[in-house]
Amino acid sequence: MPSYTLRVAARFEAAHHLTSYKGRVEPVHGHSWRVEAVLQASALDGEGMAFDFVEVQGALRRLAARFDHQDLNTVPPFDQLSPTTERLAAWFFAELLGALPEAPWAEVTVWEGPDCSATYSP
Repeated sequence: MPSYTLRVAARFEAAHHLTSYKGRVEPVHGHSWRVEAVLQASALDGEGMAFDFVEVQGALRRLAARFDHQDLNTVPPFDQLSPTTERLAAWFFAELLGALPEAPWAEVTVWEGPDCSATYSP
């Protein structure tokens, strides 16, 4: 059976600090964040697409813009939750699912720099 994997990414700049890192509050620091949404489909539509990149990219960019040049610790829900990369990945997945429920979402990966990332998949 054929399978198509689509990847769409967005970037944002933001600061954060973990509220309990090894029992202490971590110092505020910034990252160049990258979010990658992955979709998987087994068939193409009448246009020959698994899903429309434009729709996915628009939704992902709108979500990333919420955090751009912000302190994540001041943006809900991370004003109440320690903004770990893992929690950000789960948040992006849930928000994308809500924005485009018909999209065949597979996973979301959030990079907090070029070498460290967390992936959430349901």
